[in-house]
Amino acid sequence: QVQLVESGGGLRQPGESLRLSCVASGFFITHYSIGWFRQAPGKKREGISCVSSSVNGGDGTTAYADSVKGRFTISRDRDKNTVYLQMNSLKFDDTATYYCATAQRRCDSAYGVGYQDEYDYWGQGTQVTVSS
Repeated sequence: QVQLVESGGGLRQPGESLRLSCVASGFFITHYSIGWFRQAPGKKREGISCVSSSVNGGDGTTAYADSVKGRFTISRDRDKNTVYLQMNSLKFDDTATYYCATAQRRCDSAYGVGYQDEYDYWGQGTQVTVSS
């Protein structure tokens, strides 16, 4: 069955970097758009990045929320069936639980990352804490 497992979270100081992994099983990551979301305590779940599927003309296009643009990079490794989120120049506001999820929607600069109800399968999340 479809399963997503996030890892790589941890404690970092402002300005440092972290790379999150989202290992998929039960499907090929290139067949779906994969998004990264985060949720801080008391806040709504926020879509921060996505990479499109390689079907329906998407072919790996990406999108980012303004809050992370220029600092975070999404990528995927087809051989490992894994999607990564490289997070640089971390800020206090990046503290949250990070989730990856699948969607059949397009993902590019025009369509954006979208909302959580557009995504189907979710991982359990990994905690990122940015603190001095």
